Formats: sequence, C-alpha cells, structure tokens
Amino acid sequence: MGTGITWESRARKRSKQRVAILFKIKICGITSVKDAQLVGLAGADAVGLNFYQNSPRHVDMQTAEKLVAVLRPTVKRVGLFVNSTADEINRVAEQLQLDFIQLHGDEPPELLAELSPRPILRAFRFGESGLDDIARFLEDCGDGRKPDAILVDSVKPEKYGGTGEVADWEAVANAKPILGEIPLVLAGGLTPFNVAEAIARVRPDAVDTASGVEGRPANKDPMLVRAFVNAAKKAFQQLESEHS
Repeated sequence: MGTGITWESRARKRSKQRVAILFKIKICGITSVKDAQLVGLAGADAVGLNFYQNSPRHVDMQTAEKLVAVLRPTVKRVGLFVNSTADEINRVAEQLQLDFIQLHGDEPPELLAELSPRPILRAFRFGESGLDDIARFLEDCGDGRKPDAILVDSVKPEKYGGTGEVADWEAVANAKPILGEIPLVLAGGLTPFNVAEAIARVRPDAVDTASGVEGRPANKDPMLVRAFVNAAKKAFQQLESEHS
C-alpha cells in the first residue's frame, strides 16, 4: 500500500525548504557602516559585500569586518565573488561567517563542490544566450552540487553586475521552468520605481539591487533604500495573497 507521497510532493517540499532559507530583499554593494545600518533599519533582510577588486563597490576584509559587526542578526550576509579561487572564497566566508556565497563571474560547476556547505547563489548575466547558459550550467552540474538559488542580472560587456541596466523580464520569466525547484533571485536595474512591476511580471523568489538605490556610486541613498524595500515588500505580499 502506498504512502501517498509522490516525487512531485517531495520536490515541492524541497523547493519550499530552499525558499525558506533564502532572503527576500537584498541590497548589494554595501561599503560603509552607515549604509550597513541603514539597510537593516529599512527592513531589507540581506546585504551584499562585494569582493571583486574591479568593482566601485569593492570592500577589503578590514572594512567587511566592520560592516558585518553592525548588521542585525536577522540580516543575511552575502559575499559576492568574481572568478576567485575556492580557497579564497572559503577563507573569506569562514572569517566573516557569511550566510551565502554569491558567484558572479564565469565559475565552472566543478567549483561548487570545493566550497563550504553554505548556500550558493550562482549569478548569470542574462543576454541573448541567457536561457542556454543556465540550462547548460545546471546540466553540467550533473549529480553533483547545484546552486541553492539562481540570480539573474542584466548583461553589459566586461561588467560583472551593478550596471544599472534592466534585465529582460519576459525572458527571465520564461527561464523559470528551467530552474525546477531552484529559487530565482531577480537583479539588474531594479529601482524603487520599477521593482513592484518586476516582481509582478517575473514572480521571483527574491530581488537584489545595488546601483538602483544609490545617490552616487557606492553610496546608498536612505530615501531610495526605504522606498525600494517598501515597494518590494508590498509586491511580494500581493503575490502571496494571490496564492492564498
């Protein structure tokens, strides 16, 4: 006699578990103690610390330690890396007690197996081959470790995120079936003025912004941060009410 539990129900349960560990609203590229405190007070539940040296939002370890020291316990710490070695990523993750590792470069699937057991966000710059790139990466993961979430960013030549360019929302929404149970984080040109529409159209599990809440590069604007968080929260609540 069967238990009544199908592989579909188990997949849904695993999907819910993945989403449960994920943040909803992430403000990336935090570079100052003032901005770290601002993000928490505004109600975002994750911050991104950028360790890519060519980014205007790059932080060194000394600065990063100061930033995590003032974060509220409820705010997730996400470390963003671009083509770093596994040893370097693991060292930083352990030292800062990161909650998530975000791979935002051209990292191969094999690297995931070398990383610490923290959840991994794998970012994709979503251009003309966006669907194919994600599908190929997940296929190449095989039976090995897969990302715990997929982050979709806009594409700009020679830029690894933070471009301010808006991603193709329709194409991103069409990519969701490829992800299966893996949650989707939407990034790419999100601002307080378009995030609600983006959430309504794409229906992501989380959103992520950097330049969209800045008065000038690497400096967050308090009004924009609060407006972004409020707009995103309302949009997510609307999605939840539609499903209830």
